[in-house]
Amino acid sequence: MRCPECHADVERLTNEHLRACCGLTLHEVAIRQRQPLELLLHADQVNVADDPADYPLLRGVCADERARALLLGLRWAGLLHDHGELTELPGEVRRLELLFWDLEQLQGLGFRFRQTYEYSDDTHRVVARSRLRTRSANLRRGTPLDAAEPPPDFLPALAAFVAHVAELQAGYLFLPFAVAADGADVAERLRRDHGIACRVLAAADRPGGTLLRSQTRADAQRLLQLLETWLVDIPGAQARFFAATPEATVTKQLVFDAAHFITDHPAKCSNLHGGRYVLEVQVSGRIDPVTGCVVDYGYLKRVVNREVVERFDHHHLNYAAHELAWRSSTEMLCVHIWERLIDFLPGLSGLRLYETTQSWCDYRGPDLETFQQQGGATVLRHFQELVPGARRRAAWQAGAPLRAVSGGRG
Repeated sequence: MRCPECHADVERLTNEHLRACCGLTLHEVAIRQRQPLELLLHADQVNVADDPADYPLLRGVCADERARALLLGLRWAGLLHDHGELTELPGEVRRLELLFWDLEQLQGLGFRFRQTYEYSDDTHRVVARSRLRTRSANLRRGTPLDAAEPPPDFLPALAAFVAHVAELQAGYLFLPFAVAADGADVAERLRRDHGIACRVLAAADRPGGTLLRSQTRADAQRLLQLLETWLVDIPGAQARFFAATPEATVTKQLVFDAAHFITDHPAKCSNLHGGRYVLEVQVSGRIDPVTGCVVDYGYLKRVVNREVVERFDHHHLNYAAHELAWRSSTEMLCVHIWERLIDFLPGLSGLRLYETTQSWCDYRGPDLETFQQQGGATVLRHFQELVPGARRRAAWQAGAPLRAVSGGRG
């Protein structure tokens, strides 16, 4: 076949040839040439099992500080996967520069780059998988994070963690930790040593994990500035956290069924009735140049399901939230939903809530910074904050009927 990059005749296209030819991987060439992998691969290159014997087994390995810091950051992120004899670090095609940077730091621990090609009946196509792998024994014997050794430097480890898994949304930094205790420790060190505050969000994407968000935009900026010395050298970090990129708005639609009544309504809505609500949640912001997204739809769905759908679906709106006990109108419901979501979605830019196909409410509430400064909408809190004054008490007392006094029975 002919190499689509250098046009040389080759028996088969391999990463070894491409490394010398153009420096790209076969997966990158397929994307650049707009060709399915099936057309570039020979049949014997697909579904080839990786042999642990192809990886060196090291003796007396000693990881340097760069490797130790990176390993700690990767473990905070939950990116190191132990598969018996082999431990791997997965990568995505848009993050291959980052994966090769990882390889530079980890070569001393026996890591090697592998790109495999897998066909399954589920995908009905060949899928490329890029990863770094090493013998699991190299990490156990080398004890690069041995408790007996001094811990790796905190800031380089945190920079590696941020570069691999952090997300920037509307100026707020999101930090997903695989283990909640690690997140709590990092949050405490940032608060104690650097005056940077983080908030725990109940939106972890894995059991036992935790999701931190910078308390304010200023905290996010201070954290990025604190780590900039290391981030500037990590591929992709500059573009993801410091560069200007196009902005977009994404929308997720979810549905829930609920019953309610409208207190004091002059028409039929004062009666208990139910219906199907269709909620559209809009999030706006810059497009992450690496993920290609404003916000991950999976995260958006998970947050709205937990904070809204699970709370209201097949429930009575007036009794499911005290803010709606008086008025469970679509308008009040939108204000309430906004306040439940804004902590998790700082880029929240609009809600549309359909009560019927002919009746809906559009709402745009305060951004997170304003919400933090001013608190929730007073329109929702009337009965929670109601303290009857002396004037009401006096009028009520004056208008109270005289209580009948009954005599004893003779």
